[in-house]
Amino acid sequence: MAGKATPATALLTKRRVPHTVHTYDHDPRAESYGLEAVEALDLVAARVFKTLVADVDGKLTVGVVPVTGQLDLKALAAAAGGKRAKMADPAAAQRATGYVLGGISPLGHRSRLPVVLDATAEDFPTIYCSGGRRGLEIELAPADLVRLANAVVAPIAAAG
Repeated sequence: MAGKATPATALLTKRRVPHTVHTYDHDPRAESYGLEAVEALDLVAARVFKTLVADVDGKLTVGVVPVTGQLDLKALAAAAGGKRAKMADPAAAQRATGYVLGGISPLGHRSRLPVVLDATAEDFPTIYCSGGRRGLEIELAPADLVRLANAVVAPIAAAG
């Protein structure tokens, strides 16, 4: 792996979870971190997931959805057992996760946050998500992500 371990990759290694690390040179001009990963690594876009942090009834909650879609805030709130959701303040998201925007992983957060993974992840043997740094993707089985993040699986993506 290029560079030092991130909390996400360290967790996967410590728990001996099978995974593959994929790196690419991040272009700071890229408009979408997720789509940049799709292009740079020549991946099927539906298998690449972005990690978004929302505020559900005052509690930060992580939504993991395909990069080709959007996070359905109402669906996320329902899946998290809440009533209302809005996108979290970027600074609060970075503080709670310990990651920078564009590099937020669904694993290894600084604070324990609820995680909801879009149900389409289960359509694939492995999916890709941020490894905790821009230009770093991890490939792993959706079931392993669910187990490690203690995630709920629900349909939370809206068409992009």
